[in-house]
Amino acid sequence: MRSREYDLDFRNRASRIRAWGMGLLSLAALLWTWCFLLLLTPYEVDRKPDDRYPEQCESRLFTERGTANEGLYRHDWCQNERDWPEALAVLGLSLPVTAAGVALFTSGSVARRMSAHAEAMRELDKLADAPKA
Repeated sequence: MRSREYDLDFRNRASRIRAWGMGLLSLAALLWTWCFLLLLTPYEVDRKPDDRYPEQCESRLFTERGTANEGLYRHDWCQNERDWPEALAVLGLSLPVTAAGVALFTSGSVARRMSAHAEAMRELDKLADAPKA
């Protein structure tokens, strides 16, 4: 295999690695968005199946009361609908996905840039070694 073909194959592999990193980073962004939606948006809870007038609940993070879990003491309908462990599990799941995505994207990008740099150096060496006409 000639060096040019090897270099093109190397760049294609680096592009695939970078694409996998972008995919994992996109998945991590979706997980972060889901976590923020669980914590920041108000929601409704049915008191019974097919409830025509569901209970309006405040977001878990921003609430007018002392704590978001105050409903536990009053036996509120909103008390367990959106719990902290679910949001923290989503956040915890996003961390290794983010780390893997960053590592893959970075290694793919660096490999492509180093390959382009090596090619540019070879071209400059050819120009320097060419006989003066």
